Amino acid sequence: MKRIRAFGLFWWDFVVGDDWRTAVGVVLAIGLTAVLVSANVDAWWLMPIAVASILWISLGRASR
Repeated sequence: MKRIRAFGLFWWDFVVGDDWRTAVGVVLAIGLTAVLVSANVDAWWLMPIAVASILWISLGRASR
């Protein structure tokens, strides 16, 4: 059980890291992309815009 907990904590730290808001933004962007693709919409453009926006917001918060 100790190894399973350590494995889970590693992935939590790897994915979430220092900013949980960034992780949530990426998960939402992936989810929205999946929804658009399932509706037969070309969604290749969404992830670059989402990543750039999330990075911009994250850097704005870090510079305050």
